Amino acid sequence: MWKLLNIKETASYLNVSQDTLRKWDKSGKLIPSKTPGGHRRYDTDLLDVFIGKETKPNETNSVISCATYARVSSHEQKIKGDLDRQSLRLSEYCAKHNLPITHIIKDVGSGLNDNRNGFIRLTDLIIQGKVNTLVVEHKDRLTRFQFKFIKKMFESYGCEVIIINGIDVSDTEELATDMMSLLASFSGRFYGKRSAERRKKNNNVKSN
Repeated sequence: MWKLLNIKETASYLNVSQDTLRKWDKSGKLIPSKTPGGHRRYDTDLLDVFIGKETKPNETNSVISCATYARVSSHEQKIKGDLDRQSLRLSEYCAKHNLPITHIIKDVGSGLNDNRNGFIRLTDLIIQGKVNTLVVEHKDRLTRFQFKFIKKMFESYGCEVIIINGIDVSDTEELATDMMSLLASFSGRFYGKRSAERRKKNNNVKSN
């Protein structure tokens, strides 16, 4: 059965030293998930794939590749541990429901911004067929707007979207931050357009 192992248990599982695991983590060869306290945790299903362990005949051939996606709006929330706690809750949900995690994605940025690094990485993984199950705490963690469209798009690539909580439990302050980001974006575009028109008008006057 799928479970998470600490670094000592993993070293025994793979018959390597803990220093080797740390080197593999640093080089990207075998990357574990991490608890809010920074402790490494290794998914046994991923370890089996890593060592090329054969699937038993009575096991399903439909391999689940699950990604968890956690997001907070500000670096202050990340520093306070909100992002790690959210990600850990997703990992605990996956463990309880026997969903093997292949990718743990954490993002910092407004839910109104579709250019977040983690969101782009997640989308690429789904389009490439590397993720067929996505677990998010609630839909506003994935996006503030057009959730139904994004969910339908992900599902068109064979990815099931699982929302743990139907209600957004984010702070009012975070929503206010998102709205301020939206206003700042529109204001920047508006004043940028006015400045361009003003420059164009001044150039026309000079040429005449």
